[in-house]
Amino acid sequence: LVKRLEELKLPYEQWFLDEGVIDLSQEPPEGVFYSRMSASSHTRNHRFAPEMTEAVLAWLERHGRRVINGTRALRLEVSKVNQYMALNQSGIRTPKTIAAVGKEQIIEAARKLGAPSFITKHNRAGKGLGVQLFHTIDALQEYVYGPAFELPVDGITLIQEYIQSPDSSITRCEFVGGKFMYAVKVDTSEGFELCPADACQINDLFCPVGEQEEKPKFAIIEDFNEVFIKDYEQCLQENKIEVAGIEFIRDANGSVYTYDINTNTNYNSDAEAKAGKFGMLEVAKFLGEELRKLEEVKAVKSL
Repeated sequence: LVKRLEELKLPYEQWFLDEGVIDLSQEPPEGVFYSRMSASSHTRNHRFAPEMTEAVLAWLERHGRRVINGTRALRLEVSKVNQYMALNQSGIRTPKTIAAVGKEQIIEAARKLGAPSFITKHNRAGKGLGVQLFHTIDALQEYVYGPAFELPVDGITLIQEYIQSPDSSITRCEFVGGKFMYAVKVDTSEGFELCPADACQINDLFCPVGEQEEKPKFAIIEDFNEVFIKDYEQCLQENKIEVAGIEFIRDANGSVYTYDINTNTNYNSDAEAKAGKFGMLEVAKFLGEELRKLEEVKAVKSL
């Protein structure tokens, strides 16, 4: 993003909110403020960054600053429960999910779910953090009471029906300025940690037949035009989210289940270069346009 802002010769300043001070008696500076706080920040030793960010965003919003992905977006970023409720409010189907705190409650929730296969995941996660697949209650008990169990940072574990994709893929729809930009197909055959950013990739995938041609983990879909995109845009608008990635999975019957709103979205450079579409460039253009609008209003007020 910094590279694109510089490319467009846009002024910018970065605020790192893993620590800091806010004087609530002072007014914040003028400008356009864009939050890129991540739900998985605690995995990078930034445990209280989301809390500090929410304080800063509340301060900015109190003073009427132009904030992109403000406090409401942050609440969804750090809580899948909030995401699912927002999606359901917009008439969007999500997988059946039960939230639980406590090891015994996790086991009981899985029994209540009654799904033949199910996954656990953290309520505050990001990049597939804490996702585990189970086919039996016994296997879940072994995990929950074993040394490999991961306690979610907010204590809430989600137990969710497992939706199986015929081709082991999910689709991520990207939005900038609240409008659909493109959809990317993601190969999930090697696991659930699916951050598109280059730094999060582990290994390339290869086709098992033929000449071992490289099979990319991320590929932008040409001419993607699903009817539910309008529902996604409406959901984002209702929740004051302007830049986001929304993920869905399609089962063998063609039913679509939406399971993630990522308000700190990232883009894969290889997939974008191949398709000639560039997410961060569009984000930078959007920020530049918002700054231009702000400056126009300021100029009119000064007359």
